[in-house]
Amino acid sequence: MNWTDEFLGAITVCDREGIVVYMNDLSKKQFAKDGGESLVGKSLVDCHPEPARSFLMRMLAEPNPNSYTTEKKGIRKMIHQTPWMEAGEFKGVIEISFEVPMEMPHHKRD
Repeated sequence: MNWTDEFLGAITVCDREGIVVYMNDLSKKQFAKDGGESLVGKSLVDCHPEPARSFLMRMLAEPNPNSYTTEKKGIRKMIHQTPWMEAGEFKGVIEISFEVPMEMPHHKRD
């Protein structure tokens, strides 16, 4: 068993061509209406409308992290997309998303 299977957030990984190579259990459930586990081996590029498609293509060409929050049906999520690196080589993109409270404390620690 992989620790990511029970992680309380969706983890989706694609290779440098945008092909989904891994989805944890919550990711499969989150994207069930789009095919769930059957998305492994398919292109993430084809799953995204513009402008998200162009943004993903840029992330695959120029590996840079990206974070934002989104809200749908009263649920707010943090989305963090980061380059997947192995031994200094760019292998693809990892996306982690998880629910966050609508009002969330922010602690500044200098």
